[in-house]
Order: sequence, then C-alpha cells, then structure tokens
Amino acid sequence: MIKIDKVVRNYHVGDSIVKALQGVSFEIEQGEFLSIAGPSGSGKTTLLNLIGCIDALDGGEITINKKPVSTMGKNTKTTFRRMNLGFIFQTYNLIPVLTAYENVAFVLSLLNVSEQEIKERTMQMFKEVGLEGMEDRRPSRLSGGQQQRVAIARALIKQPDIILADEPTANLDSKNGEDILKLMKKMNKRHRTTFIFSTHNSMVMDYADRLIMLHDGKIVSDKRR
Repeated sequence: MIKIDKVVRNYHVGDSIVKALQGVSFEIEQGEFLSIAGPSGSGKTTLLNLIGCIDALDGGEITINKKPVSTMGKNTKTTFRRMNLGFIFQTYNLIPVLTAYENVAFVLSLLNVSEQEIKERTMQMFKEVGLEGMEDRRPSRLSGGQQQRVAIARALIKQPDIILADEPTANLDSKNGEDILKLMKKMNKRHRTTFIFSTHNSMVMDYADRLIMLHDGKIVSDKRR
C-alpha cells in the first residue's frame, strides 16, 4: 500500500541544516497497525507529515496506492488527502463552535454525500466509538478521552485507506490512553484501515503490531509482532 524509498528531508535553521530524515526506506501493507517511534528529533513526525502529503520531500519517493507523492501538485495533494487519508492529532483539533455530531458530519459534507447518508453514517460511527447520546455536546463539554473518540470518528467516517495519528494519547491519562488504543485496534480489525502512529509512548509501542524505531533520521530497528 505504501512504499517509502530512500526518503530525505532537511530543514534550514538559521545557517544550519537539520537532517530530519536520511534515506529512510520501508514498505507498509494494507491493514497494518504500525508505530513509528523514537526520541524527540528522531524524524517520526516529519515522516508522518510526508506520508500525509503535508510536507515536501527533498529526496527519494513515497508511493501510496501506486501514486507517487512527488508528482502531485498542491490541488492534487489536497484531493488525495481528502479522499484517502484520515488524521488524528494529540490536541484533537475539533472545531469548538460545532457539536460533536457536526465535527464528524462536516467531513462527509465536503464529499457531497447526501444528508440522509451523512446522518446514518455519523450516528453509526458514534455507536462504534461509544459516544451515543453525546452527539449534541460541544467539545468543551467533553472529556479529553471523549474528544479523542470524536476525532477518531471524524477520521474514520469517510472510510479512508490510511489513518495517521500523531502522538494520539499524549494528552490523556494512562487509563484513557489505553481505552483509545483499544478502540483504534478494534477499528483497525473491523475496517481493515491502516493505522500509522508517531509516538514516544511505550504503551502505544506495546499495542503496535509492528514497531519501527528512528534515531537521528535513520531506521535503527523494524520489528513485527
């Protein structure tokens, strides 16, 4: 599904060059539950942003569903993200003035889905993430764990091939963090959606079926469980 081939990404900081990724190569199959881990500055978030078509390559290639990312223009990347990728962030990134239902449903409205189908799919998704009865609450009336469940519902509602999760448990206590990981694992099995995490949390690493460790922009280990 995803091929990462000799990927390079550098950043200019003043007069210095930070080598965020240095020739990283590996492949990801459909349905994997994969964690990309490493200390701060190892390149894990950079790699996630490149897979998500948010950042630009300096070298190498990323191919997703046989589509090379480097050949995509800005508009093509935007459309590709909208149709194929879901994102989960550590800060939830919910729209505060919208209800939980509206935060999830608006994703389908961007895809020109009918109002009836939007309602049916959104309500079903709230059942799946365990938030029935909370559809009309705004984010400020939800706990951190509940907000992250809304974020998961929003990411999954359009049935993407790939979910990219950047430190998804970072702002949660250990109990809520584990509950969120169990939920994402269940969704991974049920929908065959590929989950890719960036993390330095050992609990997230333990839940992953495959763990890739980065250090100074290079892969130092790649283990399947």
